[in-house]
Amino acid sequence: MPDKRRILVVDDDSDVRWMIRKYLEKHDFAVDTVQDGTQMRAILEQHGYDLIILDVTMPGEDGLSLARFLREHFDVGIVMVTAASEVVDRVLGLEMGADDYITKPFEPRELLARIKSVLRRSSAGQTQQAHGKAVRAVAKVRFGRVLLDLDAHKLLTEDGDEIQITSMEFDLLKAFADNPNKVLTRDQLLNLAHNRDWDPFDRSIDIRIARIRRKIEPDPSKPRIIKTVRGAGYIFASNAPSGA
Repeated sequence: MPDKRRILVVDDDSDVRWMIRKYLEKHDFAVDTVQDGTQMRAILEQHGYDLIILDVTMPGEDGLSLARFLREHFDVGIVMVTAASEVVDRVLGLEMGADDYITKPFEPRELLARIKSVLRRSSAGQTQQAHGKAVRAVAKVRFGRVLLDLDAHKLLTEDGDEIQITSMEFDLLKAFADNPNKVLTRDQLLNLAHNRDWDPFDRSIDIRIARIRRKIEPDPSKPRIIKTVRGAGYIFASNAPSGA
């Protein structure tokens, strides 16, 4: 029987921690909970986790700072929990590298769906490889000066060093790799990246593409690899020069 996926809940509200833990344990997850960043850092020295649920608003070090720390040091899924009115927190959470977010108050079923989506995206490459599926003629796709390793789910420099990306950023790059020199709307990108349906006020695609550009473009302010097509969407210029 496969090991349970491990989840860490970081929230200063004991009732929220208890509710999430009990619900997720019923759905066959192994769950630990802590109340702040200090406890989170301590437990991460003892255990590895597949995903971390991170509240934005906490005393001391807030969730946004902790998200940035996690993305820099750990290969782990991150779901941010924000107040319904705090749009800025949701935007900043995505910019810090969160894979997804959910707003309070939330239904446990919605949280479970988002967790499964992030875990599915992050483990898709290993699962396909283990079962001998998705054999590719081209395992790596060039985006300017970097390479997207489709099998390993990694973004690499030409020297082979890994550039940290989230599972959603990988899925977006893969969507572009599968559709070179083709304009993709935001709606298409969200569908291809297995994210929730797009609505006119959803800026998550724009935020993530801005993050991707900082990692692949010689000059992110003048993108030449992933270009904006005004009024339509984005296009991956696969023949763009790799130099600065």
